Amino acid sequence: MKVTIAYIEEPPFGWTTADRIATGADIELAEVVLRAIGITRIEHRLTTFSELLPGVEAGRWDVNVPLFVTPERANRVAFSVPVWAVGDGFLVRAGNPKALNSYASLAKRDDARLGIIASQVQHDSARASGVSEDQIEIFEHQADAIDALRSGAIDAYASTALGNRILADRIGGSVLEAAEHKPGTNRQQRELPFGAFSFNRGNSALLNAVNAQLRSYLGSPDHRARMAKFGLTRNEIDPVLAR
Repeated sequence: MKVTIAYIEEPPFGWTTADRIATGADIELAEVVLRAIGITRIEHRLTTFSELLPGVEAGRWDVNVPLFVTPERANRVAFSVPVWAVGDGFLVRAGNPKALNSYASLAKRDDARLGIIASQVQHDSARASGVSEDQIEIFEHQADAIDALRSGAIDAYASTALGNRILADRIGGSVLEAAEHKPGTNRQQRELPFGAFSFNRGNSALLNAVNAQLRSYLGSPDHRARMAKFGLTRNEIDPVLAR
């Protein structure tokens, strides 16, 4: 049986290597779980974030890599049990020249511009904290947002705090750095939001099989060791085990 999983370029969760192989924490978790339930062929489909939900809804692929669970998204797709919990953060130029450490801090500066990937939850979080649409630049691809940040076209790129730490390490601290949001400063993120795989709502057989395997696998020594390779620690894993 073949399963196709869609992913986007967003380290450490998923990305394409130089030899065009899909890898990352979410990719590896999906492969381990799918093979455990008897899937013998796994294909990967690179797409954009804004196409993840429409693609799985239309049956162009079988499952999406984890994304944040929201009520609006749950009306369109079926989510698995959560697999990680991650808060937001900014990627900024080295030294954080405008001292941006939350959406609220950015909203207070008329001269600050924020980059966000289309359709991601960071857009709603920023707006809820007072960031105006005039301060927001929307991108389809992470690489374009990072180029804009390097050039000074935007002052911060909003994504997961974990992802931004990985990006800053890869790019180099002399160029860009990660700025984690201060606890309690984002109105919609008093608690860490959960991420989960998503499926076509009619594909209950695959969803149920994946959920059964996730429940037995998440938090195991093998799971923790695999995720640690990509920078995911108990901080991202334990909250979903305690729910």
